Amino acid sequence: MQYSPGIKLEHEFFQRPAIELARELIGKILVRRRRGKEYRARIVETEAYVGTHDLASHAARGRTRRTEVMFGPGGHAYVYFIYGVHDMFNIVASVSGDAQAVLVRAGEAVDGRKVDLSGPGKLAQRMFISRDLNGVSLMGEEIFLVDAGGARPRILAGPRVGVDYAQEWKDQPLRFMDRDSRAVSKPWPARMKAARKKRAAS
Repeated sequence: MQYSPGIKLEHEFFQRPAIELARELIGKILVRRRRGKEYRARIVETEAYVGTHDLASHAARGRTRRTEVMFGPGGHAYVYFIYGVHDMFNIVASVSGDAQAVLVRAGEAVDGRKVDLSGPGKLAQRMFISRDLNGVSLMGEEIFLVDAGGARPRILAGPRVGVDYAQEWKDQPLRFMDRDSRAVSKPWPARMKAARKKRAAS
């Protein structure tokens, strides 16, 4: 079995507000172990969902069978099915009773695979994350995160994607991106578009 370098993240790391966790997750390594193999990706894009008052969050509908894991302690996987096509991988934040979570939207493979992880559906599928992992602790051996050190990424913030129904919450800057990563999913913020256009022209 291949072991990942870096320090494995424990309970204390996840038990913070989603908006803080979403920023801190940028640059961390997501590790998935499956059938004797290990898959790794550097997280480059996240979205924070900050509680029952956040109209874009599943938790705004209350405590249900689907959202039960969100109301538990930080450090667990929340995986749900959307559009009849994709599983979506979220990380529960904060403490029990405070339903916050972070959607992992994009990553860069760091295990030698040439695979596109630019979007939450692609990331979940190609990291072999499915609803079978819903509720699983991120302190176990199937799926976890590590801090591999290195320079902190430069982070951009902007509105979340696909939440136009969320009234005043649709424009909140709760999407976080590594501004230097080509794996960030579209739509790109204006500053990222401009920087890429400038690089392409040089």
